[in-house]
Amino acid sequence: MKIKVFSDNSIDQNTYLYYDEKSGEGALIDAGCSPADIKAVVSFVSKNNILVKGILLTHGHYDHIIAVHELKKLTSAVVYGHEAEKQIFESPGLNLSAKHGIMNLGVTPDKFFSEGDIFKFGDTEIKVIHTPGHTPGGVCYYDKENGQLFSGDTLFKEAIGRTDFPFGNRGSLIKNITEKLFTLPDDTMVYPGHDESTTIGHEKTIQF
Repeated sequence: MKIKVFSDNSIDQNTYLYYDEKSGEGALIDAGCSPADIKAVVSFVSKNNILVKGILLTHGHYDHIIAVHELKKLTSAVVYGHEAEKQIFESPGLNLSAKHGIMNLGVTPDKFFSEGDIFKFGDTEIKVIHTPGHTPGGVCYYDKENGQLFSGDTLFKEAIGRTDFPFGNRGSLIKNITEKLFTLPDDTMVYPGHDESTTIGHEKTIQF
């Protein structure tokens, strides 16, 4: 499995292309892309003959969904998100885009995930781990076989997601991180929605 990161944007958001070289299939995780990121994604998947089967959204804040429509159009990928996030995906007020001058940004995923659902491409399975707290429908995506976790804004390197936005709940976030993420193997690689990667083992040593 390979990971390509696209983060050439003013909001320092990581969009990940997770793909299988053998099958040529992959998925985009989040879509906070700038025009430069979008161009780079399209160029990379075309050059490497990658079929993007899904755009997997970790949550609905504007900095993770701003390029969903454009990337869906360019890749024909199916858009997925958690069912509890529908209101935030669709509301410019709740997804914070209106606060940043983007008055009509809303996304309705083509399909909705629930806790424990599995997304497949090639020989790879990604499990949905529902980790509300940053938002009600925030999720992480876990590839057990390859030891990779895409954590969105739930868990960062030496930090956790903010809980001062609408529907945020710090207690819930810490509970879900502790019970659902810190029970994963210590060598699990963590790829957050912003900034650099880390491991579960390292994050367990941090006092939040």
